[in-house]
Amino acid sequence: MLKKLLVLMIVAMPVAGICAPGGSKKKEETVVHLTDEQIYEELKKLALVFEVARDNFVEEADEKKMLEGAMNGMLGALDPHSSYLSADDFKDFNDKSHGEFGGLGIQITSDRGAVRVIAPIDDTPAEKAGIKAGDYITHIDDEQVFDLTLNQAVQKMKGRPGTKVKLTVISDGAEPRTITLKRAIIKVKSVKYEDKKLADDDSENPDKIGYIRISDFGATTTRELKDAIDALEKKDVIGYVLDVRNNPGGYLTAAIDVSDAFLDGGEIVSTRGKGKTDIERSFAKPGDRTNGKPIVVLINHGSASASEIVAGALQDNGRALVMGSKSFGKGSVQQQKPLGDGTAIHITIARYYTPSGRSIQNEGITPDIEVLQSKIEVLEKKESVYSEASFKNSLKNEDAKKKSEKKSAKDTDKPEEKELTDEEKDALDYQLQRGMDMVRAMAKMKARAAAMPVTPGADEDGAGAADKSSPEDDIRAENVESGVKKK
Repeated sequence: MLKKLLVLMIVAMPVAGICAPGGSKKKEETVVHLTDEQIYEELKKLALVFEVARDNFVEEADEKKMLEGAMNGMLGALDPHSSYLSADDFKDFNDKSHGEFGGLGIQITSDRGAVRVIAPIDDTPAEKAGIKAGDYITHIDDEQVFDLTLNQAVQKMKGRPGTKVKLTVISDGAEPRTITLKRAIIKVKSVKYEDKKLADDDSENPDKIGYIRISDFGATTTRELKDAIDALEKKDVIGYVLDVRNNPGGYLTAAIDVSDAFLDGGEIVSTRGKGKTDIERSFAKPGDRTNGKPIVVLINHGSASASEIVAGALQDNGRALVMGSKSFGKGSVQQQKPLGDGTAIHITIARYYTPSGRSIQNEGITPDIEVLQSKIEVLEKKESVYSEASFKNSLKNEDAKKKSEKKSAKDTDKPEEKELTDEEKDALDYQLQRGMDMVRAMAKMKARAAAMPVTPGADEDGAGAADKSSPEDDIRAENVESGVKKK
């Protein structure tokens, strides 16, 4: 038995050895490489541990469970994102990537033995139950998760649609709470879109702003995004808010394609593996589907991996302003390596870098403008008591009566609603409102620049006005030019 097990382990070793981890460690550790002889001795010890444990454990030992646990432990020692995938796990992973799976709709990771929420998926039981990015799950059906691998925790939360599961959740600064969720078929539609207007824009023809929400990066995301942009362009929007808040990531190729849709050129991302020459760069192809319109990207601490690639690419290329709060900081790339029997290993193979060469591993994307999610408190009345209209004999506005009657009829016809409408929810989303506000400001600046009058022609001496620049102007121009070159 020992000899057979050693042969199996030695055959499997090159698979893990070729795919060296890319995730950074919290503390720099010196890697001590073993000789072939030392590796063989350690494998003998591992096989001995297996046999002694199996033969002496107080109950019947599950050999398959023990070996899978050993492989998970081996990969989990590398970084939090590497793991062994059983045949069922590997199938589930592929099902998720293609847009439909059963469960709660929650993306999780391992954090010092605990299960931490990266982000809930939109319109799923987890999101509706109020589970947030950064929450910790300590118990599943009253069983502690500290004794479970990440895959085991996932398996316990999965189940037949309609069945229930109980989770104990801890949010930052709050007491633990127990919630019961009903499992469902999770159909992931990556992209949602609509044209929106600012909550305080009461004008008759409010500016339309294209709102695109990407909840994850799957196999259908690129096609869905292109359809969304084409539809919004027909509505003549003035710019876009790209919302990737609480987006836990997904396919690297989808992140590259999404970035490409908004860019007319330039680098999108580079991935760098173990070897010095193991570098791949991805570039945008000509053709910005949004025709150069202003873009604001909304991120928060639940924006991870592929979301950060998109935010970093648009930020570094000067194509968009990034607003919100600092992102999650997952700057590593994982790949599935099938083992030939329906199982696979999910392993970190590279780090990725933004176009300017930033690695965001453990750092995240820092927004250009930090806007923390907040509640708005109005400190000033919309209409002042003291104005022209407050004078006794002031002239009346001819349209005021019509507007007043229209508003009165609207208020009378409006039914009582217990739940907030989409417009009311938008109005309470402080980050979204500030993002749309910025898009409108950027669009107005762009329109104003385009409408600037051309400098008058030549004067009496035949010299153009542009030739009359002062030495100070030349110095300023040189400074600007040198600044661009440095960048």
